[in-house]
Amino acid sequence: MNSFSSGFEVQQNLDLQSALAFASPTVRTILERALAGEEVSEADGTILFSATERDQQAIYLTADLFRQKANGDKVGFVVNRNINFTNICYMGCRFCGFAKRSEDHDAEWLEPEQIVERAKIAWERGGSEVCIQGGLHPKMSGTYYREIVLAIKAALPDMHIHAFSPFEIWYGAAKTQMSYRDFLADLKDCGLGSMPGTAAEILDTEVRRKLTKNKLSAEKWVEIIRTAHEVGIPTTATIMYGHVDGPQHWAAHIRLLRDIQKETGGFTELVPLSFVHSESPLYANNPDEVRPGPTVSEVNLMHAVSRIMLHGWIDNIQVSWTKLGADRAREMLAMGVNDLGGTLMNESISRSAGAKNGQEITAKELVQIIRSAGRIPVRRNTVYDEIESFADHDPEDLSPLVERDGQDPLDFLKMFPEVEAAQ
Repeated sequence: MNSFSSGFEVQQNLDLQSALAFASPTVRTILERALAGEEVSEADGTILFSATERDQQAIYLTADLFRQKANGDKVGFVVNRNINFTNICYMGCRFCGFAKRSEDHDAEWLEPEQIVERAKIAWERGGSEVCIQGGLHPKMSGTYYREIVLAIKAALPDMHIHAFSPFEIWYGAAKTQMSYRDFLADLKDCGLGSMPGTAAEILDTEVRRKLTKNKLSAEKWVEIIRTAHEVGIPTTATIMYGHVDGPQHWAAHIRLLRDIQKETGGFTELVPLSFVHSESPLYANNPDEVRPGPTVSEVNLMHAVSRIMLHGWIDNIQVSWTKLGADRAREMLAMGVNDLGGTLMNESISRSAGAKNGQEITAKELVQIIRSAGRIPVRRNTVYDEIESFADHDPEDLSPLVERDGQDPLDFLKMFPEVEAAQ
């Protein structure tokens, strides 16, 4: 067991009151107010995100208590497939290693029939959701988004379609000269079930200028998300951190998400996404100005402080195993996280940025991770309705759809022989 895991196991056993007594007076006061039901302000959130080692244990234990109050000991996951229908994009987001030009040898474009075939494979493997996103192809028709939804629904009427980031909605609406409301309402009528709240990055103008040249402004992202919620399309919420940002940006971002949720109630979860630097042009071209992703403590604090700030408003905090790996995802389950996301089956955006954690984790493997943390595995649908509890049995044991190379993502479970013995 690595040194962090050993220290973390000790931290789990600390009594919250003892941790609060050890914490600095400022952080102790903020946490005690939160435990008494007061809302954590943006300024106090900045203090928590900046916490030193002395204060971190109290923050993690507070987040874990809020997680338990909101979700009990159940940890969810969804059986889904990611389908990236094109990697051709000319937007020039500086952090992105995914985008290709049309003439690149590895440029990809999927026709609706090909997308449907991938969705059918997901359905045959027990999938309840397809998550569909793609680059902003300069020659793509704005009606292509509705064509995708209609094609999938014609073939698989019960498949939930979770698709199209606010950036894609902005692009499609501009291409069709429709308002965001009309464009979104039409997609909903076609069968769109929910939207990923990606392209949020950091909702700060100066940061976004460095990341994306502010092509989709924070104001436009918020407008599109609010409009989606108003027409009845729920969305996730995200934050992409660890590059040219800092605690004050994180606290402002989380506070803004909370404000939106108070108005619309349309967010299903928060998914923190740590910046993966290794293949990112943002880092490659500016190594002296851009950080190579968040630190261990920043990852921990992002999940924990978000749980505390969002308590009672967004009560599902998801960890991205594609960004962090299975071992670290498991650790997050004691820092406010109650969801491990999806099986994915294919995932190319994180991988193109240099992530090394594979393209798929099977449902059985997710169940193993959850059990190893002493929690109850639950399969859910996209909007967090429980489909099946695996408290006393396993899911079907499927081989990964994509053949793996290198280290198995669950090698770390060998440290927990009682889990293997239970299989």
